[in-house]
Amino acid sequence: MSEKSEQQRLSVFKTYKLYVGGKFPRSESGRVYEVSDSKGKRLANAPLSSRKDARDAVVAARKAFGGWSGATAYNRGQVLYRVAEMLEGRRDQFTREVADAEGLSKSKAAAVVDATIDRWVWYAGWTDKIAQVVGGGNPVAGPFFNLSSPEPTGVVAIVAPQESSFLGLVSVLAPVIATGNTAIVVASENSPLPALSLAEVLATSDVPGGVVNVLSGRTAEIAAPLAAHQDVNAIDLAGADEVLAKELEIAAADNLKRVLRPQPVDYAETPGIDRLTAFLETKTVWHPTGSLGASGSSY
Repeated sequence: MSEKSEQQRLSVFKTYKLYVGGKFPRSESGRVYEVSDSKGKRLANAPLSSRKDARDAVVAARKAFGGWSGATAYNRGQVLYRVAEMLEGRRDQFTREVADAEGLSKSKAAAVVDATIDRWVWYAGWTDKIAQVVGGGNPVAGPFFNLSSPEPTGVVAIVAPQESSFLGLVSVLAPVIATGNTAIVVASENSPLPALSLAEVLATSDVPGGVVNVLSGRTAEIAAPLAAHQDVNAIDLAGADEVLAKELEIAAADNLKRVLRPQPVDYAETPGIDRLTAFLETKTVWHPTGSLGASGSSY
């Protein structure tokens, strides 16, 4: 190829889309909004999700819940680890996007991306261990087994952190799906591009379609129908401000959603298991021990 033809080549601009049910639709409304970096330079157009998009995401998440929650914890760990592998392969891309989104130097953005990949690995390791920590046999006065085990809550809506567009996003998303829930993520309003690119990684990482659904747009506009939706079981308000969080909490009370209120979090710190247990329910089973033979011994 000659130098002249190289100079005449046009750049291929990236088209960002939503991620719903394992597919990449444009917003149902056809709307987009301009995303800029920290200095006001235009980066791209992002889809401006509608209430219909939010409802479609709930349908997709509910459809995927049975298969994902029914998978073995070991298998979910393998899938999450695969996500980390794919992120590692696209490290340079995410470093550029995080640097633009959060106004960081390349070296600081690279450190954020590395921490995000490590966070995926950390939660991948917890998938088949959390049941041992929060479940177990309970002492009872009688000839019974009494066993408690954790089960996923269901469909979880997540208002992603606004400022930490990648590490914060993964820190609230990974524990939700690690424990067998399915998720609808409302990406950071001003910095949605890392979340939309993460969707491309999820689509090629063995994560079944519908387990994670990613919406971009006006946070309040998308979160409101999710908080009021009767088929959403829980909502994480990590990225909601005080006023919006109150409104969403009131809406969520209609069908007794589990609500995780916003709280100050340093996403760079190693997380505990609080977000793993936030969207788990405890199932307790009683079973008679019975007796064996004339000796009266029991099991």
